[in-house]
Amino acid sequence: MRASNHLIGFLNFLTFLLSIPILGGGIWLSSRANNTDCLKFLQWPLIIIGVSIMVVSLAGFAGACYRNTFLMYLYLWAMFFIIAALVGFIIFAYAVTDKGSGQPVMNRVYLEYYLGDYSGWLKDRVASESYWSKISSCIRDSRACKRIRRNVGGFPETPEMFYIRKLSPIESGCCKPPTSCGFAYNNETFWTDGGGLAGNDPDCQRWSNDQSQLCYDCDSCKAGVLASLKKSWRKVSVINIVMLIILVIVYVVACAAFRHNKRMDNDEPYGETRMEKERPSRIHF
Repeated sequence: MRASNHLIGFLNFLTFLLSIPILGGGIWLSSRANNTDCLKFLQWPLIIIGVSIMVVSLAGFAGACYRNTFLMYLYLWAMFFIIAALVGFIIFAYAVTDKGSGQPVMNRVYLEYYLGDYSGWLKDRVASESYWSKISSCIRDSRACKRIRRNVGGFPETPEMFYIRKLSPIESGCCKPPTSCGFAYNNETFWTDGGGLAGNDPDCQRWSNDQSQLCYDCDSCKAGVLASLKKSWRKVSVINIVMLIILVIVYVVACAAFRHNKRMDNDEPYGETRMEKERPSRIHF
């Protein structure tokens, strides 16, 4: 029946179009990495999966339209591994971003980020000395903290105005000291000892008004990077889940089309199974 082949051809063309968001998600993560958290080890799996779906969808489209059993056979195996890889990627992304979130602070709109709220593989990778030196250098070069500054009438905004701003995790964790340190606000990236006792947070000692240092070596900065990653990965994972559901549906229909092609190659009537039966021998009297 040609209808099943036409259906699988249409679905694979649709899958080809829908693979674009996955590829776009990888490129978006790459652009995010260059501008903020500077992590470049997650977008490549997404880009590879997106390109693979495109190529495999074209193979399935050709195999269904031209009723090429060999192409359909390769397509089914390739699609199986892509679905498995996508499932593994989704589980991995949710597992490594399971814990940790910003903490509210009294009289502040922005959130504070603490490295102790995070755990697991992603935290260990980000916080490792060798890897963090690359990340902090990239954040510094991105000039994210310089962009946080605002002037009102030619003067820095007042503390009250700054406290009601919604800061990104990078801005909150890397560009200012933790609120618990009790430092006095001068401008967004310049804070001085308020005259009271500094908090017990080690980041209070790590903070520097040197604009090339700030809190780039603080645990709060590492936590801000983790929070930024979690937000980005969860957005991309939503697209991946939708794509996974569509791929599973296409795969089931493709299996039906493949069985149909095999029947036609074997000259079997549609809906019947070819069976060899021995003719009963004649009875001689």
